[in-house]
Amino acid sequence: MRFNLIGPFEIVTDDGRTYRPGTPKVCQTLALLLTRPGEIVTADALIQELWGEKPPRSAVTTLQTYVYHARRMFTNESLAPAGRRLILTSPPGYSIQAADSEIDIRIFESLVTRARLELSEGDALTALRTVREALDLWRGPALSNFPAGDLLAGHVVHLEELRIRAFEIRIACEEQLGWHRESIPELRKLINDYPLNEWFHSQLIGALGAAGRRAEALQAYQNVRRLLADELGLEPSLELKQLQARLLSPVPQPDRADRADRIDRTDRIDRTVRPRVPGGQEAPGRREQPAARTAS
Repeated sequence: MRFNLIGPFEIVTDDGRTYRPGTPKVCQTLALLLTRPGEIVTADALIQELWGEKPPRSAVTTLQTYVYHARRMFTNESLAPAGRRLILTSPPGYSIQAADSEIDIRIFESLVTRARLELSEGDALTALRTVREALDLWRGPALSNFPAGDLLAGHVVHLEELRIRAFEIRIACEEQLGWHRESIPELRKLINDYPLNEWFHSQLIGALGAAGRRAEALQAYQNVRRLLADELGLEPSLELKQLQARLLSPVPQPDRADRADRIDRTDRIDRTVRPRVPGGQEAPGRREQPAARTAS
């Protein structure tokens, strides 16, 4: 079976059925347990998630009722194999017996860690495949079909930060592979989604410059400079300023025609110095002749 928290909370059975619990408090209870599979989540932590700083007097009893309903749901809806006990009472709280491979957030975290390692080892293509697999797990904002309490909200923030890291890994892979043009549309979308992320802006400016679109790169710099000034009263980072400077004063590179002309001239000079002789052999190069002997 599979527990999906990235997007609407849902449970996928072994036979492929998808079930979404209808009670928000039951969803909250299960989701918090699933953030720490195999570990005891205290009743106090669950109560804080469900009701915050102002729990009702009957909080402990009501929590027990939610756990009871969750257990019945697994049985009545045939969500888990017969005989499998998922939720255990483990004083001072409860635990859920699920493997990391059954929980999408755990799979996502593992894939991002693996992609980061593959990239650090220089295998950009494999890292790109891995991080794409991780990002494909996102079906929308995490836990989007019920209101999250304080504890789950912290996990949602963690997942969003990890998602940004995954985007950064993907862009870094494409840069190492030289896929500058391919990354430009994605970078424009990321800048729209995360307008204050200067790293995404710097990557777009660099990709545009590498693709030969220097005017657009300079315009992208002006856009982020104006955004930072208007929104936060900040100057662009040193990295962004250095990018602009390189765009304004590019290091001249010989074009292909110049390089071909130099190669051709070098080849002609070489043929002049070392002419061919009959039989297909090259004549030896000029050698310094010894001084002529004088008669004694």
